[in-house]
Amino acid sequence: MCGISGIVSSENIAKDLFSSIRNLEYRGYDSCGLAVYAEGKIQLRKNTGEVDEVNKKERLTQLVGNLGIAHTRWATHGGVTKENSHPHFSANMEFAIVHNGIFSNYQKLKSELSAEGFEFRSMTDSEVFAHLVERAYAQSPNVENAFVSSLLQVEGAFATAMISIHEPDLLFCAKNVSPLMLGLGESRNFIGSDINAFLEFTKTAVTLDDGEYAIVGKQDYRIKDVATKEEKEKNVFTIHWDVESTKKGGYSHYMLKEIFDQPFTTKQALKIEKEEIEKMAKMIQQSQLCYLVGVGTTFYVSMVGQYFFAQFAKRHLPAVSSDEFKDIAILSDKNMMLTVSQSGETYDTKMAINFAKSFQSKTGAIVNVMGSAISMMVDNVIMQGSGAEICVVSTKAAFSQMMILLRIVLEVARLDNHLSEDQYKEYYTALEDFPDVIETALNEQSGFIRNMADTSVKIHNWLFLGCGVYFPVAMESALKMKEVTYLHAEGMATGFLKHGTLAMIDESLYSLFFVPPPDQIDLHERTLIAIEEIKARGGKVYGFIFEGDEKSEQLLDHLIRLPKVHFLVAPFLEMIMAQLFAYYSALKLNRNIDKPRNLAKSVTVA
Repeated sequence: MCGISGIVSSENIAKDLFSSIRNLEYRGYDSCGLAVYAEGKIQLRKNTGEVDEVNKKERLTQLVGNLGIAHTRWATHGGVTKENSHPHFSANMEFAIVHNGIFSNYQKLKSELSAEGFEFRSMTDSEVFAHLVERAYAQSPNVENAFVSSLLQVEGAFATAMISIHEPDLLFCAKNVSPLMLGLGESRNFIGSDINAFLEFTKTAVTLDDGEYAIVGKQDYRIKDVATKEEKEKNVFTIHWDVESTKKGGYSHYMLKEIFDQPFTTKQALKIEKEEIEKMAKMIQQSQLCYLVGVGTTFYVSMVGQYFFAQFAKRHLPAVSSDEFKDIAILSDKNMMLTVSQSGETYDTKMAINFAKSFQSKTGAIVNVMGSAISMMVDNVIMQGSGAEICVVSTKAAFSQMMILLRIVLEVARLDNHLSEDQYKEYYTALEDFPDVIETALNEQSGFIRNMADTSVKIHNWLFLGCGVYFPVAMESALKMKEVTYLHAEGMATGFLKHGTLAMIDESLYSLFFVPPPDQIDLHERTLIAIEEIKARGGKVYGFIFEGDEKSEQLLDHLIRLPKVHFLVAPFLEMIMAQLFAYYSALKLNRNIDKPRNLAKSVTVA
């Protein structure tokens, strides 16, 4: 979960290389550094802290050279120290490397190298690779051979990049499980952990597959198989994201911008060709059993899908967390899994896909990042087109995935004759009208939600409660609160209260209810019963409700009243308001909103 960048050019690269890791900072932000080749030696500067902070300490942008690598770190092996920061030198300082992932056999290799006299400057697993290359080059002075020889010695999930004084015009890089891509420019080429590394410089890219390495010059590149050294033909693709989508656009934080992006995100989800939705729907329809698979936020996205499949398509599609998939899934060639991943590189989800493939199960995915591993691993992929999401906390990408899942649900329901044409049109009209509803609600309710956050910010313990599909919405909303505020928020079904949770009710524990519209009679009544159970025990209750819900108004201590909407989209509107509540609570607490502590955007290691 680190960010790798590299540039080889006919011009000085330091400022662009720095900009590149700034654009990757959501992948890790406890330290960073640059290594740049010039005049026969490699200049390496690094330190702890965020990218801009390190630049002030180390003057990264003042480096001079046409070849370089850079890294922004999320620590796995070794603490957050300058020595453990990347890049890492070889002992003789003739090679510099950056690394994402884990070399799982590094301890054995480190012992061998130490016995041979190599001294280690850091506590990382990464430094091992720099010394391996130096050793291999001393035995046979060919940089490519030394690089490949070292790749064959390391094990694990990793991506790595290297520069050397012995090849002053070439970048070397390789991947196995962890992501790495090439960006192709005019008289300069790039490498990066994802497309944000080079999106402001080029929109032409190539993805490396597992077990491949690349030798990148300023005019050309070669991609080869690590095991055979045979050159590979690769597809070049065009990135369709707008560079402006990676900028804050006047908002104080990316999180706030991305929350306000959601009307546009909805429109993009609705623009996905019906044929793509139908293709995925037919795969589900033809499978005996289909699992919905994600982890973290995307697990809650999958849970929302599970409820909607049951409600509208009369099908049970179990939602399973990717990390638990192999322990619970029953697979065959008649079964299917539909995975959800924002980055398309989520380690646990990739492992789940491989597990399903080992049983010849069909695989599908909803993914946001073009050229990502998952988008190429599965039998059928829907690219959600949400645009870049920079904040570590996912808002618009997760919301888009829910919209797309709902479209698939409606298509399966139609194919199975569980929806009439009139119902189908009614639901699609509700979806088409929804972007304007979201935009109005965000503009009209922001002040009220900020006030709610300001008045409750001293409360450190929350229950987020809902029933039916509002249960996973409550869990996803609680996760947002935890991620960005560091407060304890527990999402649960309303029915859990009477089975132990009521023992926790006191003046220090507040509850936030996601109340369905009154015309959803059963869900509404069940929710109100739970509110009354808490109120009867002296608990404080906040809630999101819809206009005309007089019963709820009488019970709640603090409420946000939302406009009447179709029941199909009601849970999503409340979820978006909960995103705002988490944002304004974090703002009041002075948290690092876009880069919460201990987290990174793309979880690419086990």
